[in-house]
Amino acid sequence: MKFYLVSLAVGLLVGCIYALLQVRSPAPPAIALIGLFGMLVGEQAVPIAKRLISGEPVTMSWFRSECVTRISGVTPPPAPADDKAGHDRAA
Repeated sequence: MKFYLVSLAVGLLVGCIYALLQVRSPAPPAIALIGLFGMLVGEQAVPIAKRLISGEPVTMSWFRSECVTRISGVTPPPAPADDKAGHDRAA
């Protein structure tokens, strides 16, 4: 989340500089950004279809690790390890 906030802050700063210099921003309009998001999401349809065709399940954990990371660009936190030693101590 921190990366998104930094990116937004830098974008706002650059936008203000462009406005002060009276230069038009080369950034695409919002509709183009929505199209880019659609491309990222649509790109994940192929791995999902391949898994379904091969008979493998499409679980939420697989989707998060394989698709969401490619769409968002953010690596998910590691899954908590099973604490078998903790169970042995309690017994």
